[in-house]
Amino acid sequence: MAEQVAVLAGGCFWCTEAVFLDVIGVKSVESGYTGGTTANPTYKQVCGGDTGHAEAILITFDSDRISYDELLDIFFAIHDPTQLNRQGNDVGTQYRSAIFPQDESQESAARDAIARANEQLGGRVVTTIEPKGQWWPAEDYHQDYWAGEGQRNPYCIASIPPKLQKLRKSFQARAKSASATA
Repeated sequence: MAEQVAVLAGGCFWCTEAVFLDVIGVKSVESGYTGGTTANPTYKQVCGGDTGHAEAILITFDSDRISYDELLDIFFAIHDPTQLNRQGNDVGTQYRSAIFPQDESQESAARDAIARANEQLGGRVVTTIEPKGQWWPAEDYHQDYWAGEGQRNPYCIASIPPKLQKLRKSFQARAKSASATA
């Protein structure tokens, strides 16, 4: 197994975490914060918008089973990379669309993925490529949120199922749930 890490920010981390936990080749997904200046930020601080951090996910994946390029293609499909500093009702830089490459190879792949997304979306992609920064795990109650509290949270009920449906339809061969029912 060739284990690698990807760090992506696409709005609410509960939503992106739920999708990537359903991707074949993904070993784990951790919700957290990166890209800002505050050490050990709390959810409340990050939501306040003054830390510079983005809500993000740290994906540990087996690159022998899924490539970084494929993860990026899924990322661009399951959030709106044309909205600057927002996703739906979530507004602020903490909800920005950003990729945090872990090395030069990932940075090159991120540039290529943005170019592919721009071709599909008429050049409107606002996703940034930001330097690898300190990773701060979110509080425990944010981890695997959809499987627990999220299925009782109206925001999650409205936001997450459409993202999962898009994964299962557009990336059927990559979805754990789709392969289990095939």
